[in-house]
Amino acid sequence: MTSSREAEDDRGCLRLVLAVPLLLLTLFAAYFCWTALTIRPAGTWDEDAYGGITLSCALTVGAAAVTAGFQWLPSVRRVLPWWGAGPALLLGVVAGLRWMNGG
Repeated sequence: MTSSREAEDDRGCLRLVLAVPLLLLTLFAAYFCWTALTIRPAGTWDEDAYGGITLSCALTVGAAAVTAGFQWLPSVRRVLPWWGAGPALLLGVVAGLRWMNGG
């Protein structure tokens, strides 16, 4: 049998391992949200800029959805706090608003 202390040590290691994909997805979402917010079309004719905004927003929303889906896994919920997906979800909301307003 394992003691409570040994189980807690394993949980800390598992928390670290599961936090890596969550952090990478959040960084991915942050980069593409930043690009969606900083791309400025030269005019109404600039279809490439509008396409870039749409792509950046879609990638940000997709990364936020994957992060939320990752957080729904029972093994992840046991070791990571529920607010771990919060930053990526907030970035997804910002990108969704940008997509609706100007993408």
